[in-house]
Amino acid sequence: MNVVLIGYRCTGKTSVGIALSKMLGKGFCDTDDYIEEKVKRPISDMVAKEGWAFFRAKEKEAIREVSSFQNCVIAAGGGTILDNENVKNLKKNGVVVLLEATTQIIHERMRCDKRTDQQRPSLTGKDPFKEIEDVLEFRRPFYRGAMDFSVDTTSKSIDRILDEILRKLRDHEGIDGRKHIRTGL
Repeated sequence: MNVVLIGYRCTGKTSVGIALSKMLGKGFCDTDDYIEEKVKRPISDMVAKEGWAFFRAKEKEAIREVSSFQNCVIAAGGGTILDNENVKNLKKNGVVVLLEATTQIIHERMRCDKRTDQQRPSLTGKDPFKEIEDVLEFRRPFYRGAMDFSVDTTSKSIDRILDEILRKLRDHEGIDGRKHIRTGL
């Protein structure tokens, strides 16, 4: 079984995903990195030259592939949930965890993240703070519809976030986080 992390940009999917994969003894896959590796170009270049539709098509292919992985923590791109087929594929073999944070925290994290320019081209062309507010408002129902449970990452350490995820994994359909560590489920 996989653990799939969804959420808006800079909610902690990659940082938490790497730490969670180590804790659970699972592999780790960031779908944005996976796409860039397959296409051999940064996302910003794909979007600039071929547009968002091209990137979303590549994302759909990547989700189809990575959702078949076993025993993996998958950090899915922020817009992955906009496609019903993506959500179905991820849920087939995984528990979907929504990572959330406030608009202010997301904005601060994006400004400080070196990967922002390469992997996070503007979605709307608006002021970054306004873009975050608008896109979050639009995507919130999609995130809620796709998730099995959520964790707020706004003001928590990675250790605290991991503890919360493990506790909720245990509660969700009787999954025992400690069992995952021992058996690699």
